[in-house]
Amino acid sequence: MSQITNLYTDGACSGNPGPGGWGTVAYFDDGSCHEFGGRDRATTNNRMEMQAAISALEFFVSTNQTAQCLLYTDSEYLIKGITQWVKGWKKKGWKTAAGKPVLNQDLWETLDTLNGKVQSQTKIPVAWQHVRGHSGNVGNERCDTIARGFSSGQPPQLRQRSTIESSPLPVTQTPPDPVTITPSLPDLQIVPMLEEQTIHSDSTEHIPREVRVAHLHYLIDTLRITDEIAKSGYLIASSELADLMDINASAVTSRGDRWAWRNWIVSRVRREGNQILWQLERVDGE
Repeated sequence: MSQITNLYTDGACSGNPGPGGWGTVAYFDDGSCHEFGGRDRATTNNRMEMQAAISALEFFVSTNQTAQCLLYTDSEYLIKGITQWVKGWKKKGWKTAAGKPVLNQDLWETLDTLNGKVQSQTKIPVAWQHVRGHSGNVGNERCDTIARGFSSGQPPQLRQRSTIESSPLPVTQTPPDPVTITPSLPDLQIVPMLEEQTIHSDSTEHIPREVRVAHLHYLIDTLRITDEIAKSGYLIASSELADLMDINASAVTSRGDRWAWRNWIVSRVRREGNQILWQLERVDGE
């Protein structure tokens, strides 16, 4: 049976919160690859990053792999969460150090369970690897293309292996068309890709009201935290600011030394070790 050598994952979101997409690519030792992706009509970038990783690990487990899993992502939020923070969250009953509920707990629990399944199956823990986004890495760039395509409603044609040995995953068609295999994930519209398929973007009018309201509550909490940081004059690291804005850390540092975000001016202050520290200044429109 062919073995997966590397898994690449990425997520994207238009609006954040808004329509999102995720992409996953599995590379095999025979030189082939298998691509899949999906979308959510109302989500965040971090949830799509996590959903991509979930789909990758589900695919790995379902195809009965026996070698170590190397999973690459450009999300520092995902890497730190699954390798560092999740242990503390579980001990505290899924509460943060500040005693607040952990965001995206449902996906963190799923990821943590899958992490354990991979280790049980291969006897080796998942090797989580951070890759810098938009740096020319082929696997990362391809996942980004898939994720953004699903997010915008114009997914690319996916490359599919003709057979996946010992896989219980559902197939959508039989040869001569390529077999399309997609893991089933909760609360997502998973779209098996064939050449003639086109997916149209959804208006926010079709998003359930309770989902829109939940995202507004999440947004208000985020803005309140940001305002408190600005009022107290706290300095915030690039990775922390990226978590607050729900974007990749590379997207923070690529914006320059001084830029605007919503009601705040973000200014670079200094570097400490490997981190850049930023200061937020509230600017209210008249």
